[in-house]
Amino acid sequence: MDKIISPFETAYRLKEHDNFLLITHRRPDGDTIGSAGALAQGLRELGKTAYVLKNPEATPRYARFISDYLAPDDYKADYVISIDTATYDLFPKNAEEYKGSINLCIDHHKSNTFYAEHVCLEASRASCGEVIFDILMAMSGSISSISAERLYVALSTDTGCFSFSNTTGNTLYVASLLIEAGAPNKDLNKQLFRTKTRGRIKIEGMLSSGLEYHFDDRVAISTITNEMMETAKADEDDIDDIAALPSSIEGVCIGITVREMTSPTDCKVSVRTRAPYDAQAICEKFGGGGHMLAAGCTIEKTIEEIKDMLLLVLEDVM
Repeated sequence: MDKIISPFETAYRLKEHDNFLLITHRRPDGDTIGSAGALAQGLRELGKTAYVLKNPEATPRYARFISDYLAPDDYKADYVISIDTATYDLFPKNAEEYKGSINLCIDHHKSNTFYAEHVCLEASRASCGEVIFDILMAMSGSISSISAERLYVALSTDTGCFSFSNTTGNTLYVASLLIEAGAPNKDLNKQLFRTKTRGRIKIEGMLSSGLEYHFDDRVAISTITNEMMETAKADEDDIDDIAALPSSIEGVCIGITVREMTSPTDCKVSVRTRAPYDAQAICEKFGGGGHMLAAGCTIEKTIEEIKDMLLLVLEDVM
């Protein structure tokens, strides 16, 4: 069988195996968590044994959607699946032991490095959740309300509640089917998109006041330091998808957020663009990846050094 397989072929393969372990990516978002939870639930509904590897970076906002499926410490899997994870570089530390033994990768990133034995890659999909939906439908012909809730989280968070330009007709169609299947869309929309903590408000204020504009104001760069996080008393949940803030400014074509992680020389860079600018092409120059309009990378430099590096690259881009 070819390395790249369709959702239908993936469903057939999953029905032929058992004792699954699902792996989510580092700094997990709603797509990887929601997709993993939905697939684990769907496999269990077919009588399979399926667990999700605990992700130490999962925040309370999303962790609850996989809490019922976390693998015991002594669990031995026969079939290992990575979810929404384009490269080994995105594996959490406790998943490194599985590098080289991934049976299946389910993804929607065109930057996928095809590291798994088989890859179900649908790069035209706005979220991995859409791919999981196709697989679950091919496996059983229906979606339970539990899986529907998790898939709605996956779709809505990767599309900014269906406002990002990656949203397609298929995305909206699948979302409507998930709502019909019992996804509590009203509650989820309020929890995930219309409720902000005080820490979030403070961080947004700091970012707004510290924005830097370049290239005739077409590029906006924001920074988040550990000191800012401490001052705002903010945590990971408070800055979920905050990288979208610079690109939401009128006239800005490329929005960049540089954030300190474990130290001042360990930074995450998030790039959001509007067509025709390619966020993935920018991040690939620093070993990262993602999508055309949203991508990221990790650079072991200080914030100021990273901004200088980015501006050099952007001179050619702009």
